[in-house]
Amino acid sequence: MTMACLCIGMTLHGGVTAACATFFVFSDYMKPAIRLAALMELPVKFIWTHDAFRVGEDGPTHEPVEQEAQIRLMEKLQNHHGHNSMLVLRPADVQEATVAWKMAMENKTTPTGLIFSRQNINDLPARTSRYTEALQAEKGAYIVEEDENYDIILLASGSEVSTLVDGAKLLKAEGIKTRIVSVPSEGLFRAQSEAYQQSVLPRDKRKFGLTAGLPVTLQGLVGDTGKIWGMNSFGFSAPYKVLDEKLGFTPENVYNQVKQLTVNS
Repeated sequence: MTMACLCIGMTLHGGVTAACATFFVFSDYMKPAIRLAALMELPVKFIWTHDAFRVGEDGPTHEPVEQEAQIRLMEKLQNHHGHNSMLVLRPADVQEATVAWKMAMENKTTPTGLIFSRQNINDLPARTSRYTEALQAEKGAYIVEEDENYDIILLASGSEVSTLVDGAKLLKAEGIKTRIVSVPSEGLFRAQSEAYQQSVLPRDKRKFGLTAGLPVTLQGLVGDTGKIWGMNSFGFSAPYKVLDEKLGFTPENVYNQVKQLTVNS
């Protein structure tokens, strides 16, 4: 809390770009300062790491579950100029992280929240240049890859996107075609034209969402006809790979959940 308040004071003084960083779970303590920065339209950079239950050995006290949903509410709250009061970005790989920092530095009118993972993450597949494709994150959501005449859309933010990519390979072997969408910022995505939103997430397509936070984080994107696999409880004390397996954040569970959804559609 003190660190966040210092960043606000430094920003008000001018001459510097103020940023503060800590574990994401501790954003709870920072909320009054975050809200103040949003209300005052100050471009403070809030950097949060260890973004999910994969903190593991530190136990559930250090594992954010509901924090992403709380922070993303700031994207839905408008400031007095009628804009989203905060920009919140959860990048899916190193190239998206680079773009996210670029966006944060270019954002001069609101605070930015950057939510980073603890564990190593595989780069997403690239058709040409991965960095060039990651620049599409500036629209809040974009298509990472897709099969022709796809059957279902798989969407996520952060490290869960690469899990969807691996799950899609299993689905493709079974003849289920997919489109994979990375959504680093729903608030920014909703600020795009209706035509763009429909081009990425058409209403008539069934959707599956994967989130290491509360399922409600993706509810507005997936809708009532889709399915979300997320966290409905606090985490547990264990290495993150064990937690991924036990909690269902694996390509195999993506395969099982999507196959069940498509069979029942």
